Amino acid sequence: MLYSEIKKNLATAYDQQSYARDESPVQDWKVAEREVFLAHLQNEEKQTLLEVGAGPGKDGLFFQQQGLKTLSTDLSPESVRICRLKGLNAEVMSFDNLEIPDEEFDAVWALNCLLHIPKSELLSVLKEIKRVMKPGGLFYMGVYGGQDSEGVWEGDFHEPKRFFSFFRDNDLKEALSDIFKIEYFNVVPKEIVGGPFHFQSVILRKTN
Repeated sequence: MLYSEIKKNLATAYDQQSYARDESPVQDWKVAEREVFLAHLQNEEKQTLLEVGAGPGKDGLFFQQQGLKTLSTDLSPESVRICRLKGLNAEVMSFDNLEIPDEEFDAVWALNCLLHIPKSELLSVLKEIKRVMKPGGLFYMGVYGGQDSEGVWEGDFHEPKRFFSFFRDNDLKEALSDIFKIEYFNVVPKEIVGGPFHFQSVILRKTN
């Protein structure tokens, strides 16, 4: 499947689920992930944050309420509309083609969105995210993983069914370290997140 088709299907699927996703509570372990990254941002006095794959903007709103100047982006126009209703600065945008100047943001937040990228495209997406980060910027990437697989999830309840890529821990570290310095890598067990995968929580730094 072409990446352009994958993105089109994702936008349609998340448009249809945008309100349900907005109404669902944020799981405790995801709240903890936000707090971990916030502590890093506050410790380094970071001021601006780009959220990619924002969905209905729950995380973007959290960071905005903590005093960060945020921009929330998503492929789904309906999700972006919900973000704006929350008072967020939000734009329809794909993380492989960010309409943002170079070195614009102190930090980037990406929770459970980069797992929709085909493995062949991951390097170029990481480079695009790095491009919009200031030197020394911090990038939070959180994805499900622990297994090596790629393709459309046939059991998905979204329509169209979504495409997923999953990495083993060491494989993900190797891919990320080609572009960023890994500052923090933590695994949240699948018994906590619920489901067949554990969660890979990564904080990365732009060093050059």
